[in-house]
Amino acid sequence: MTFLKSVCTSKAPIPIGPYSQAIRIGPWLVCSGQIPLHPETAQVVGEDVSVQTQQVLDNIKSVLSSEGMTLKHVVKSLVFLTDLKNFEPFNKVYKTYFSNHKPARSCVEVSALPKSVLVEVEVWAYRD
Repeated sequence: MTFLKSVCTSKAPIPIGPYSQAIRIGPWLVCSGQIPLHPETAQVVGEDVSVQTQQVLDNIKSVLSSEGMTLKHVVKSLVFLTDLKNFEPFNKVYKTYFSNHKPARSCVEVSALPKSVLVEVEVWAYRD
């Protein structure tokens, strides 16, 4: 039987709802969507998509790190933007985090995100 482990680190924002930061199942880490909240204050960081994207990806790095993983272990990311006009500025920041390793990715426009942020990203990571 496979063991499910709820993951929680103080180096990423605590969830704002009834969910885990991530769930570990064997070699997989399924990370909940991260929004641009500062881990210590739980306040939204930045007013533009570039600053918000950086915080989101730093939060993801922290969740991964808590399980001994890095961005190189990410196999899939799902990006939510409230405006696809932010696609290019988002990508400029995203590619600084995923320069050589490029996971599979989807990107969708949504009508709104929690706390009226501009971006949310979830990832799946694998480490055998």
